[in-house]
Amino acid sequence: MPGFVQITDTHIVTPGRLAYGRSDTADALRRAVETINAKLPLWSGIDCAIITGDLTDHGTPEEYAHFLSIMEGLALPWHAVPGNHDQRAPMREALADAFWMPRKGPVQWVRDFGPFSVIGLDTLLEGAHHGALCDEGMEFLDTALSAIGDQSAVVATHHPFMHAGIPAMDADNLRNGAAMMARLEAHPGPVRMISGHVHRAMTTQIGRVTCQIAPATCHAVLTDHRSVADPRLMLEPGAVMVHRWLDRPVPGLASDVIPTGLFPGPWPFQD
Repeated sequence: MPGFVQITDTHIVTPGRLAYGRSDTADALRRAVETINAKLPLWSGIDCAIITGDLTDHGTPEEYAHFLSIMEGLALPWHAVPGNHDQRAPMREALADAFWMPRKGPVQWVRDFGPFSVIGLDTLLEGAHHGALCDEGMEFLDTALSAIGDQSAVVATHHPFMHAGIPAMDADNLRNGAAMMARLEAHPGPVRMISGHVHRAMTTQIGRVTCQIAPATCHAVLTDHRSVADPRLMLEPGAVMVHRWLDRPVPGLASDVIPTGLFPGPWPFQD
């Protein structure tokens, strides 16, 4: 059955630097690449990776070059959408050879997996932490949903519309997400939204749309439900998500959080 790996919030900085003076994001991404490559023989049907934004921390050409040098080791092709830490022009220039990269405008694309299609949407508002879909993005979504008919749709964005219960992060979510949700609600097939931005694994249901946030490969955001608190980072283990279509008990996408790194095992359950 087909599927993909979701990688998000890699926050690559220039070589030799730590993000925020503490987080070795390059080492974290290398660990994610090594983990995915090592486990691919066990993951039937996984044929690409989708990166849901914040590839870099400042969106500079040097950071994108560093990001690409690490991603060269990934044994999968990949697609990406930008996050609020990215910059559209340097990202487009760095990825100009990618077949899915549009020559101008928002970085948006569609990939057909057979039983479902992933629609990548650009929610970047350069200079802002929160996100929004521009008019062109809404039109792209309308066209993509119409084109796939009643096929299951997975919308990939950096900014989630769901709230995480962390007020400092919820203030910077997808501001016009209700308009997007109305379109997803009207789609005749099953729908799901996958995002990043919050650096934590979270799931909720909004109407008939399953909404998921994937954990970051690098640092996490502290789960702090106080309204007076600023967001703070934690050096928790990184992770990726594996989304794979299953036919039983009913057809649908199953998602698994995979911690990155090498761990003891596997062993049989018998003593």
